[in-house]
Amino acid sequence: MLVRNFKIALAAVLPLSLVFSSFAGAQECRKCPSSKTMPMTISTTAQESDIVDTAGAAGSFNTLVAAVKAAGLVETLKSKGPFTVFAPTDAAFKKLPKGTVEYLLKPENKSKLVALLKYHVVAGEVKAATVVGLDSAKTVQGSKVAIKVVDGKVMLNGKTQVVKTDIGTSNGVIHVIDSVIMPPADIVDTAVAAKKFTTLVAAVKAAGLVETLKGDGPFTVFAPTDEAFAKIDADTLKSLLKPENKSKLASILTYHVVSGRVAAADVVKLQSAKTVNGSEVTIKVVDGSVMIDGAKVVATDIDCGNGIIHIIDSVIMPK
Repeated sequence: MLVRNFKIALAAVLPLSLVFSSFAGAQECRKCPSSKTMPMTISTTAQESDIVDTAGAAGSFNTLVAAVKAAGLVETLKSKGPFTVFAPTDAAFKKLPKGTVEYLLKPENKSKLVALLKYHVVAGEVKAATVVGLDSAKTVQGSKVAIKVVDGKVMLNGKTQVVKTDIGTSNGVIHVIDSVIMPPADIVDTAVAAKKFTTLVAAVKAAGLVETLKGDGPFTVFAPTDEAFAKIDADTLKSLLKPENKSKLASILTYHVVSGRVAAADVVKLQSAKTVNGSEVTIKVVDGSVMIDGAKVVATDIDCGNGIIHIIDSVIMPK
């Protein structure tokens, strides 16, 4: 039942620092890559240096350090933390399509670079022995990175391999990875790719909300499917999409949006939620299903780079 799924999801959204605290002093996992997997010069005094200085001294993270500086994250990653960084090597950055690094390092693309780098950082000091026991980890960027052990190798998002682990620093730990991991697509692009929100996407464009829903957010969207929009009278829907009704359409769409990243486990605890529209939606559990006003939540926790999507079976209207 959906409520049960909501509750199961709770473990995935708990702050990682709480999960990791019980693993202090854990031994290095035998399933994790050997620290000898990848030749690299790490100072024997690394634990006396912070994450930024340790990476800089290694000589294999020049692109990463340059990106951290361009993103204005040096002070953050030199702070007390602790942090766990999945650090791509210079060779990892070279795997990106030609021109990608240069594009990201431009001042006008700083927000994209920040999001990318934060997706490589987890709050707390998470040693290899702990990483190997996780299915996913919530990053500082807000989205989760998938973790899986395949043939004795720790893989992130199915494609990126952890090639060296447990490089200790004064404010956290570094695990070296062989590819740059990319945050999930934003809410708009995720909806487009799903191919079952074509009416919703068309409405977002007509209401002039594309830029907003592609912004930093984060947002939680209760997204009606094409079938949900089909329940509305065709003439009414056609009228809403007209330019003269733009403000009314925007009001309806923003009624489906809540500020912040509200996971399923949190939604089920609420009786109402204030929307970006300004009005509140009611939240109830009826016969094991979660209802948002009169709409049933039929799928949850679709992770996006700037928020999260929960799918509903009807369009909800502001009161």
